[in-house]
Amino acid sequence: MSTASVVAPATLGKSRTAKTPDPTVTDPALVKRAVKAAALGNAMEWFDFGVYSYIAVTLGKVFFPSGNPTAQLLSTFGAFAAAFLVRPLGGMVFGPLGDRVGRQKVLALTMIMMAAGTFAIGLIPSYATIGVGAPILLLAARLVQGFSTGGEYAGASTFIAEYAPDKRRGFLGSWLEFGTLAGYIAGAGLVTIMTALLSADDLTSWGWRIPFLVAGPMGIIGLYLRLRLEETPAFAAEAEKAENNRPKTPLREMVTGQWRALLLCVGLVLVFNVTDYMLLSYMPSYLTGQLHYDETHGLLVVLGVMAVMMIAQPFVGALTDRVGRRPVIATGCAGFLLLSVPALLLIREGSLLAVALGMGALGLLLVCFTAAMPSALPALFPTKVRYGSLSIGFNVSVSLFGGTTPLVVTALIGATGNMMMPAYYMMAAAVIGGFAVWRMTESAGRPLPGSAPSVAGRHAG
Repeated sequence: MSTASVVAPATLGKSRTAKTPDPTVTDPALVKRAVKAAALGNAMEWFDFGVYSYIAVTLGKVFFPSGNPTAQLLSTFGAFAAAFLVRPLGGMVFGPLGDRVGRQKVLALTMIMMAAGTFAIGLIPSYATIGVGAPILLLAARLVQGFSTGGEYAGASTFIAEYAPDKRRGFLGSWLEFGTLAGYIAGAGLVTIMTALLSADDLTSWGWRIPFLVAGPMGIIGLYLRLRLEETPAFAAEAEKAENNRPKTPLREMVTGQWRALLLCVGLVLVFNVTDYMLLSYMPSYLTGQLHYDETHGLLVVLGVMAVMMIAQPFVGALTDRVGRRPVIATGCAGFLLLSVPALLLIREGSLLAVALGMGALGLLLVCFTAAMPSALPALFPTKVRYGSLSIGFNVSVSLFGGTTPLVVTALIGATGNMMMPAYYMMAAAVIGGFAVWRMTESAGRPLPGSAPSVAGRHAG
């Protein structure tokens, strides 16, 4: 057997029992490679979504010309939300496919589609050049992105969870969202630099294209890393049980057979993504469009908050391995319920210090979700349906509640004139998430459902 093998069965006892299968010993080098490849794909996905959010005002001028800035912003966020409406379709295609042919192959395919969709946006002519064809092409590219993203997060979190040793799954899984934050920071940083260096005319005429065109080389690098990976040990073991190494589970069983876990997944993903998109996607536009905050300073505050979140991310992930996923997620829910209003009042006060404190408080609460969810969500489902069921539950929740957050909150503020709507929206999400945490089972330190125990091997040499 090659020394580069992913895993090796550990014969720790002289006999096997049906109740206690031999644990899988993971190769630390391959686990590290798997985490890097999965996190990079997530980073590319959120680089795009981050750029789209931070440059939304400019995109509104390019693709949706109107005399009303609010209408432009709503149209831009409408195209943003449209990508999320097709995510469940992508999840229903890529998720079951990942349970049938393997996680690695599907993650390579989603990487190609994400990079192509993002790169295409950078090539679309403006409304002034081709008229109504411009927003139609933008919408088409967003739909490609949304469809491919339907298989990305569930696949990446499943991939890491199935590679990780049981006692380090929280820490290793937290690097997936580290990639998310890295993508956001790269996107926001690039937009900030362009906003500072380019004139408004240059940014509108050609500068906005640069971040989207960067997706081409990023996608090639990510694809290379993912193609070098081997299949996860959990899937490989499941495939051995099935005829022709192709485990087949009907889509209906992924839903009806997992309905309780799916409901918990929807609730957990709801609070995770509403707060995530509120802070990282909507708040930059809220600061500039609603509070008339200086655009560059607003982006710098968000960059600083994300940098703090990145630092905290692996430490909180490791904490979930020690104290459990449930206490950490519950802390986040309680924090958003109690502190959303005070934090938004600080943000609305307008001074740089007040905005930084309000955003920083929300960012640290969000880490409770970003650090725990990549390990908690895959543990809701057994191996044979993990990718498919998680894709369906995750994407339905994100489509209905997460991706629509900027559009819904912008519309609510426009309809009511109440600038506190972002806080109330996060509080409602926290209540739903808290109920899901109450009903979920603790998974820290335990084998994934349907999989053998997994322990860390030693470094070679």
